Amino acid sequence: MKKGITVVGLGPGSAGHLSLETMAVLQSGSRVILRTAVHPSVKELEQAGVKFTSCDAVYEKEASFEDVYQKIVTAVLQAAGEQEVVYAVPGSPLVAERTVVMLREQAAAAGVPLKILPAMSFLDLAYVNLAVDPIAGLRIVDAHDFEALASAGQYPLMITQVYSQLVASDVKINLMEVLDDEAQLYFLRNLGLPDEECRPIKLYELDRQPQIDHLTSVFIPAQEQTVVQHVNVLREEKELCFDDDDDFYCDSDEFRYDADLLPLTEVMSKLRAPGGCPWDREQTHSSIRRNMIEEVYEFLEAVDNHDCEGMEEELGDILMQVVFHAHMAQDANLFSLQDVIDGVAAKLTRRHPHVFGSRKVSGSDEVIKNWEDIKLEEKKDRTHVLDGISPGLPALMRAYKLHSKASKVGFDWPDTEGVWEKVMEELQELQEAVAGGSQKEMEHELGDLLFILAGYARHIGLEPETALTAANNRFIKRFAYVEKKVRSSKKKWEDFSLAELDAFWLLAKDFEKNN
Repeated sequence: MKKGITVVGLGPGSAGHLSLETMAVLQSGSRVILRTAVHPSVKELEQAGVKFTSCDAVYEKEASFEDVYQKIVTAVLQAAGEQEVVYAVPGSPLVAERTVVMLREQAAAAGVPLKILPAMSFLDLAYVNLAVDPIAGLRIVDAHDFEALASAGQYPLMITQVYSQLVASDVKINLMEVLDDEAQLYFLRNLGLPDEECRPIKLYELDRQPQIDHLTSVFIPAQEQTVVQHVNVLREEKELCFDDDDDFYCDSDEFRYDADLLPLTEVMSKLRAPGGCPWDREQTHSSIRRNMIEEVYEFLEAVDNHDCEGMEEELGDILMQVVFHAHMAQDANLFSLQDVIDGVAAKLTRRHPHVFGSRKVSGSDEVIKNWEDIKLEEKKDRTHVLDGISPGLPALMRAYKLHSKASKVGFDWPDTEGVWEKVMEELQELQEAVAGGSQKEMEHELGDLLFILAGYARHIGLEPETALTAANNRFIKRFAYVEKKVRSSKKKWEDFSLAELDAFWLLAKDFEKNN
């Protein structure tokens, strides 16, 4: 004979938030199963003599949260076939509790009686701390629901399950797509406990909080302006061909512009699957973040060297990084590689109305202007001229973008000569600061000089980040030549004068020019 299941909530904090009915059920002698024992009230339950088992071990064994939840639901249903079961979950069983949703459906299908007792949620405490009324349109989402995060700012949004710094980082990155980096949100943790936190922070600070755990949530008030626009229908496919007469040329009759990603996705699936590569299975978006940056720079080096084979190899490495990140996201039920492809295809379609629509253009300048206008329309929350430039960019690249954005509203020198005069002015001020000996002043003036040099680079059509990267690479090659000369001489570095080493350096430059 099938027994019944009573679902109860442990509330947001201490056992003091439990109803008398819930406590009576927990102490009734029925088998008590906790979804997790990682909850502030559990110690008090033990002191009250409540015997229980937890499902924490399941989290370590399954590949995805959906698998974890299904394993828990199956275990609860099996236990209910033998005796009365009390299934206890953190907070309220009716708020952001996936296992209860699944248990309701599957218990009904199996003919198992199920009763849910009301419980206090952390939301009840959040309403008090934030002084908000949920009737104003509050939406509650899971931190892994990136589709929902894309509409942040349109209405009050409570993000639950921000249980680690990694999750907080993923949430931050997704929110930065639609909100200003300095948008104010509220960091909530341990509500209902003596050390509860409910404080305003900037968006870019989210993953920098000293303590982030399973009792952490984030609240985002409705913003005055938002930038969430989804394009769900792609236009008819177009065949595009690109070539660059300055660098590389390809005959469109000899090359295909479609590609089969299946071999790469299959390799990645095998690497990430149980029994695959331990290293690949352990990686996260954050842990391989640097890899993406390194691969891009290695590709740029191949471009600068007109190295077609190197470009092919490095583009493969970049593509591998894209597939890697997309596979991790799909494993977490966030988005898929197809979502990535569809999204960028939709963006290109949207921002090329002269190709995919009826708009007419006179040339490249108008194309760029249209692109910026459409982008501005999509990013309506960017109300200031310099909005949208990430603080996380390399400093030279960020300086270049700041100059570029300012120039679009006329805040710029009319010609290159004026910029060069400013460069010389800043150089003079740096020399004066160095003569003065103040470290703070020297840093200030050096920063000004580097900043204006980035602006000068833009005026002469160069990207300072790319130029400096190329200079770094030249230095490495020339220094390697000097090092080779030193080693072949069987002498030590200190045996050479600076003039002799400089002579090797000049030979390295000559060798570079001739090869």
